[in-house]
Amino acid sequence: MLKHRGFPGRLPSTDHQFVIRRASPKGATKLVARERYRDRSPGDRRADAGFLAALIEHFGDEPFERGNLDAGRLSWLLGREVVPVGKLDPTSYEQLLRVDLKRAEASFPELFAPDASETFRWDDEDFDEEDE
Repeated sequence: MLKHRGFPGRLPSTDHQFVIRRASPKGATKLVARERYRDRSPGDRRADAGFLAALIEHFGDEPFERGNLDAGRLSWLLGREVVPVGKLDPTSYEQLLRVDLKRAEASFPELFAPDASETFRWDDEDFDEEDE
């Protein structure tokens, strides 16, 4: 399993995780596109926006490997802002994905505003730099 060095481990000041520490011996958790309903909590919506902001900052619109990215967080964006490259293998850590920037901007316009760089400030302690 590829570990994305320098990727934030979680949303600051929350328990919303963005990465996992080690591969599951039972295999990767299945990715399933989840429906985002209007009544989701503000914390969940902020976690989606923070995760997408981190994906855009790290990968832009280039393909990236799923690796140690959290399946739950990816599932909230899958099929909309995050799309598979090729055929989706929902249980593969090697699955290539990419951010669809047009759909991301339509869904999360606050991430593309001129002052967006101030929206999510990643502290050093929020990054997963563990060497396992």
